[in-house]
Amino acid sequence: MYLTKEEKEEMFAKHGKGKTDTGSAEGQIALFTQRINHLTEHLKNNRKDYNTERSLVKLVGKRRALLDYLTKKDILRYRAIVKELGLRK
Repeated sequence: MYLTKEEKEEMFAKHGKGKTDTGSAEGQIALFTQRINHLTEHLKNNRKDYNTERSLVKLVGKRRALLDYLTKKDILRYRAIVKELGLRK
């Protein structure tokens, strides 16, 4: 896989509460963002890979749902993660 265990732990430590906190919304959003960027690069080279394209659309939907959840739950956490990851909104 493109992410090693250490890279994931580092990502969760940076965006979540700790390296073992894999369930926090911020950690999941960061992980989905990493995967979305990876799939986007793959699709630039492989235009007709429709299975990957479908997976990408599903991941974007999951990330959007988590971002909507954070908007309702705690707007400050939402603004922080969007700014930190460089998302549009």
